[in-house]
Amino acid sequence: MIQQITSIPVQPAQINNIKPAGEYSPSEVTKSFGDFLQQAIEGVSAQEQTAQATTAQFMVGQADVSQVMIASEQAQLSLQLTTQIRNRVVEAYQEIMRMQL
Repeated sequence: MIQQITSIPVQPAQINNIKPAGEYSPSEVTKSFGDFLQQAIEGVSAQEQTAQATTAQFMVGQADVSQVMIASEQAQLSLQLTTQIRNRVVEAYQEIMRMQL
């Protein structure tokens, strides 16, 4: 069974709280980015747990090998994406630190 890829859910409260770019304080931006990162990491963790659960079901004969492979690949791709995002953030931070004022 192939699972459909879903979009990132947007809460109605998030839409109502959108301000123009210049109206955010640094603490609001940091908190917002931190919340986004936390949700993304929790999503990766959930996919890994799903892959582990599917593997355990396969071991007792309750899941098909294709389900195990799909869940494992989804978890692996999520982890690779998270790693690449982390690398880009670190590179951006290092570039900012190299800037002369």
